[in-house]
Amino acid sequence: MPNEPIESGDLAGEYVLGVLNATDRRAAADRATRDFAFARAIEAWERRLGALVADIAPVAPPAYIWNRIRAALGHGKQSESIWQRVGFWRWLSAGALALAAASMVALFVSRVPVSPQPAPLVAIMALDNGAPAFVATIDRAHGTMVVTPVTTWSDVAHVPELWLIPPGDRPHSLGVVGSAKPVTVTIPADLRGAIDPKSIVAISVEPPGGSPTGQVTGPVIAKGGISGI
Repeated sequence: MPNEPIESGDLAGEYVLGVLNATDRRAAADRATRDFAFARAIEAWERRLGALVADIAPVAPPAYIWNRIRAALGHGKQSESIWQRVGFWRWLSAGALALAAASMVALFVSRVPVSPQPAPLVAIMALDNGAPAFVATIDRAHGTMVVTPVTTWSDVAHVPELWLIPPGDRPHSLGVVGSAKPVTVTIPADLRGAIDPKSIVAISVEPPGGSPTGQVTGPVIAKGGISGI
């Protein structure tokens, strides 16, 4: 099933959310110095999302977070450079990313002048250790799901495949998703009724092109429930 990239009209929002890859982010930053309208769009997104963040009460991080930070900074170890540990920093900021991505979808849906529509949903697919790996924001009104990778995908021989698992039912493939940038997935019409908090979304490791059988053939590395924004 074909997957579509996020529309370029939302590039300013993607830039503010920090979901662009390094090349696209540098290009967007360079464009902002030359394109006044684009720079204003970035400022508008910063104001929108900044207001949401301002309403969030500060929370003291648990002790194990500081242990992870010390380990990532190389205290007691001299192996990998901190700049190479992208996965750690993405894990640390995943909570903020999930909120920002969900807020982006909510703002996008709210701009459409139509009759009342179902509220957007979000699903955070976590690894076995609890670290978020992918964040999915779901627009039930249009039957789409934006899947954003949070951690670094290092398995070049395989691809991540997205699955929807309704309660008491088998996994249904929603297609291969991006391992480096957000991808918009169209949810089949016959599965849109299963988009509710009782269902689970999951990521499995599959051969290039996706599962050859239409069912999960590789290990399920991340999964999570669906909740409202």
